[in-house]
Amino acid sequence: MNLQSHIMNDCLPLLPNYSVAMAGEMFALSTCTHIPVVDNDKLLGLISEEDVEGFDKDKKVNDYLYLLDHFFVRKRTVWLDVLEAFAAGNSNIMPVLDQDGNYLGYYELLDMIGLFRETPFLSEQGGVVIVEKGMSDYSFSEISQIVESNNGRLLGAFISDMHDDITQVTVKVSSSGLDDIIQTFRRYSYNVISGNEDDSYVEELKRRSEYLNRYLNI
Repeated sequence: MNLQSHIMNDCLPLLPNYSVAMAGEMFALSTCTHIPVVDNDKLLGLISEEDVEGFDKDKKVNDYLYLLDHFFVRKRTVWLDVLEAFAAGNSNIMPVLDQDGNYLGYYELLDMIGLFRETPFLSEQGGVVIVEKGMSDYSFSEISQIVESNNGRLLGAFISDMHDDITQVTVKVSSSGLDDIIQTFRRYSYNVISGNEDDSYVEELKRRSEYLNRYLNI
């Protein structure tokens, strides 16, 4: 998945000598929750719209550098790590730096959600099985072998929960032979939390992503 084609520069970064009033005007003209502050192509941090509302409008951004948020991804950061960075930063934009630390632009959260919805995990027809096992007892190679040994096709899998030394894994498979796959998971001592052929779990993920899209577009 080539993320570099999704790097945006529609929202120009702030310079440290810009006034807080100018920062407020830039927020008023955009839907960004944060705006990067850049000096000589180096990211100093991000200023949030919420913080700007409480700053003295007559002062400069430079007076509040100590309050900037600090999060970013690299040009070669993989897609799932980008999503994790969005969650940690609680922002709808994510600055992108090259290998030398130069500011290149930013990713938009809506674009990343769109890419998620296009992955086979959501777009392909199939069934979802949620299983759990001890953290030291499961492996993705074993999960894949269980699916494929029952003539299934693995469409995706991710760790959906971890608690009390138990790992929960959500697995998307082609719907053929789903019952046999579930029984095999049980024979391998996996606790099957749920399994369905109508893909209601994935449909719920789609509905939530659509709701988030609508929310972010308000």
